[in-house]
Amino acid sequence: MKNQHKIYSSLFVLLLCFTGCKKYVDIKTQGTLVPGETSNYRLLLNNTRAFEFGSAIGDYSSDDVAYIDGSTQMSSFSPSEFSAHLYNAYRWNNVLYPSNSRFYYNDSQWSAIYGTITYANTIIAEVASSTGGTEQEKAQLIAEARVHRADAYLMLVNTYCKPYIRGSAQSDLGVPLIITPTTSQSLARPSLQSVYDQIILDLETAIPALPNLQAFNTLPSKASAYAELARCYLYMNDYANANTNADRALALRSTLVDLGSYATIANGNYPIRGVDPEILLSKLPTDGISAYTPTAFRLSTDLLALLGTSDQRYNLFTVPATTISSTYATAGGRFFSRDLSIGEARNIGPNVPEMMLIKAEYYARNNDISNAILWMDRLRIRRFKKADYVPSTAANAQEALAKVIDERHREFFCRMLRWWDMRRLKSEPAFQRTYTRVVNGATLTLAPSSDRYVFPIADYLRQLNPELQANP
Repeated sequence: MKNQHKIYSSLFVLLLCFTGCKKYVDIKTQGTLVPGETSNYRLLLNNTRAFEFGSAIGDYSSDDVAYIDGSTQMSSFSPSEFSAHLYNAYRWNNVLYPSNSRFYYNDSQWSAIYGTITYANTIIAEVASSTGGTEQEKAQLIAEARVHRADAYLMLVNTYCKPYIRGSAQSDLGVPLIITPTTSQSLARPSLQSVYDQIILDLETAIPALPNLQAFNTLPSKASAYAELARCYLYMNDYANANTNADRALALRSTLVDLGSYATIANGNYPIRGVDPEILLSKLPTDGISAYTPTAFRLSTDLLALLGTSDQRYNLFTVPATTISSTYATAGGRFFSRDLSIGEARNIGPNVPEMMLIKAEYYARNNDISNAILWMDRLRIRRFKKADYVPSTAANAQEALAKVIDERHREFFCRMLRWWDMRRLKSEPAFQRTYTRVVNGATLTLAPSSDRYVFPIADYLRQLNPELQANP
């Protein structure tokens, strides 16, 4: 069944997004812009805010955060309609966007990511027939759009779909696969496998036409595409292909920021996302800068114990509760502060540390302990002051793997990937855990078999689009 009049209004406000694209590329342009010219699509891709948004709510469901029941923060967090979906994600609720809300009944995260897909589809479909550009320029524009589309779908499947398991991916539900700029196509959810196949196809098709690197991390490059492939294969549990593509990304960029050289970080002394040498493709969460009340990330005691006080990620990226708000003193603990210190939202796109830890995990899973530790410690040595760094050891491959997973937790806390890791690792006995939270005096649990590892699709979207199958 085709939903011509419903797609744009509920799935991702397609008509609005498509109209926005047309302002750049089609007709009625003013000033120096010429209708139908290739250069207009370059301007659209340079408008990076149209392509940067990704997942946000997973951080609230992860074991990175732990709010104190009955605290001042929770008392202001829980009744706020503005933050209701985040509060519901923290509670592992089966409804994030209540239909009786006055304003926040729709999923802005879903809409923003599909908005990226809409812009990308427009570029992919129209650039070839544009005028004034060389074939090489056109190929690069299409390739950049393919990378953005692949990233968007990878964000979607790791938010609204079951974790990838090869034996069930052909039958598990994916997300609507919209790859042409039209308002007349089915919203029935294809298989998870078909969405992953499209992600890989987009990235592999894009690579030949991309430059090795770009002037700004917001623009896709070969390094970006290889990194996206490495991330994609990791979450498909294909560690060999993840390692191969991590190698290819690192061959183009492998620079690390030496956190040991910083006493503090602030806006001006720490590289911003656009030029941070660690970032391979800049992406940011839809909720923007964290660390503002009442949704600021209060860090769990488990995470703080894992970090330890000599780790520069603890010293530079976390602060006492009173730094966030004087009213949080009684709750105590520490809060994620990287965004607040630097003055911009955290990066959730692929990066150099991620590639190194993908390689470390590959080696650990293949019983190569020395290389697993080698790649992990190439990162760790840049995360401590020289006097505090201690080389890692592992007695066996299982211990090496556990240490690599712990290092991923330290490196990516409050940056989306911990939630994705909790999802992919929950079927492995060594990493299975039942999480608990106390909210309003009730103890909530998240078991390895729970359906709450998959976020629900907003009821509002499904009411307008009956084809859109619900998650359990």
